[in-house]
Amino acid sequence: MDFGDGIGELKQALSTLLPASKTQAATRTETTDAVGKSVIDDKTQADATSLSSAGALIAKVFDSSDVRTAKVEALQQAIASGSYNVPSSMVADKIIQSLTD
Repeated sequence: MDFGDGIGELKQALSTLLPASKTQAATRTETTDAVGKSVIDDKTQADATSLSSAGALIAKVFDSSDVRTAKVEALQQAIASGSYNVPSSMVADKIIQSLTD
């Protein structure tokens, strides 16, 4: 079972939410001064977004890697040197297993 595409899509969706973004929103207030003249007051307020604790936990999980780099490097070196050997019976078992799934 391959979850690679689904996880990638979820990471991409989460990346649009992280980090909490701040934008500026302008508000305009119109009042009347003591003389009766209309006064426009432009104010800028900051809007902020944040994730819930569950969302932050999910984001933290996806930030960590499940790749065992030491094992990957050892396998790459064994393949490059020609010392990596897989018994043919294991290959045959995997082929048969993939056909029955």
